[in-house]
Amino acid sequence: MKAELNSSKTADLLWESLPLEGRVNTWGEEIYFRIPLETGPENAVSVVEEGDLAYWPEGSCFCIFFGQTPASTPGEIKPASPVNLLGRLLGDPKAWLDVTDGEDIALEKAGV
Repeated sequence: MKAELNSSKTADLLWESLPLEGRVNTWGEEIYFRIPLETGPENAVSVVEEGDLAYWPEGSCFCIFFGQTPASTPGEIKPASPVNLLGRLLGDPKAWLDVTDGEDIALEKAGV
């Protein structure tokens, strides 16, 4: 699925590290996986929106939020701890519901 990155320092670091591959972990309606990027919080948020892409500094992970997580409350999607927003999915976030633990995932530059 295509996505767009924002203009943050963390998003720039991610872009420069592409392509990346990993093995998916699920946590409610979030997938995440470790990436070889280590940076601290940058305007970190504790509530995200469906379709947000983020970097979780505490675990050095790339995250895709497509719905409620176990930490969520009604009307709010919450990561395990604050995340740096990286951008947004351009497709239907609910398409990620079919992804299961242990699947392989690849992030790559598109349209370059």
